[in-house]
Amino acid sequence: MYSIWLFTRSDLKTIVLPQSAFGLFGAMTILGEGWANNWPQVLVRSIRVVIFVWINLLPFAIDNQRRPAAIVEDAQNKPWRTMPSRRMNEAQARTWMLCLYPVALLASLCMGGIRQSVALIALGYSYNTIGLADLNWVSRNGINAAGFCCFASGALEVAIGQPLSAKHGVLLRWLAMIAGIVFSTVQTQDMADQAGDAMRGRKSLPLTVGDTRARCFTAVAVMIWSLICPLYWKVHIGPILVIGGLGGGIALRTLVLRDVEADSKTFRLWNAWMACVYLLPLLA
Repeated sequence: MYSIWLFTRSDLKTIVLPQSAFGLFGAMTILGEGWANNWPQVLVRSIRVVIFVWINLLPFAIDNQRRPAAIVEDAQNKPWRTMPSRRMNEAQARTWMLCLYPVALLASLCMGGIRQSVALIALGYSYNTIGLADLNWVSRNGINAAGFCCFASGALEVAIGQPLSAKHGVLLRWLAMIAGIVFSTVQTQDMADQAGDAMRGRKSLPLTVGDTRARCFTAVAVMIWSLICPLYWKVHIGPILVIGGLGGGIALRTLVLRDVEADSKTFRLWNAWMACVYLLPLLA
């Protein structure tokens, strides 16, 4: 089981916890203080939300990491992962993947988020099998943005116990904004991985337009979203200062600190910034 957990270890801070938080914060916004103060129900829904995100992430992560090019890349960037550390071979990983996709669908059918679960399988096929993640930075960032929205909206549906519909228009527009944020800034994760991505032939943003241009684009995008998001929710000055401060820190670090270790820390700061952005509906 430890080998299985290693497939998603690096995604806990980028996918599992942030997307679960989005679902729970959104549920508190929709269902109000009465639900938020019902701690037994919140606890049960929280567990379901985390399970939904993790079980849908797991087969995708296995499919992504079991491929020869991914193993070569991970040997450079993340040698502790299951495949480069030889804790599992490709045939075993493929068997686990094929078994876990139906489990993810069944879990989503029971808990909620079945539409998102199906969409995540399609995105996983596009990302891993067709290779759109390596084709160019637009398709790579686009799939990442769609994936983030599927995880986030699925987590929200599990948390509120019903499918999202037109009556949730404010949050649906917010999801579209989240997609825009991810599409324009998710390359923060690619800054530290340029050596491994180059070995794999992946055309990420910094490898396509150049390191300096990618950093400038990322810094500007983060600062723009740090302004737009608080304005959308009309929050008071406190959240504006926090998100603006984190965004400014990301922009400054991205432009000035350019070694692998610094880029890895900047990506962790990006995740903290995203978590604060997710909190905005609750503060409106």
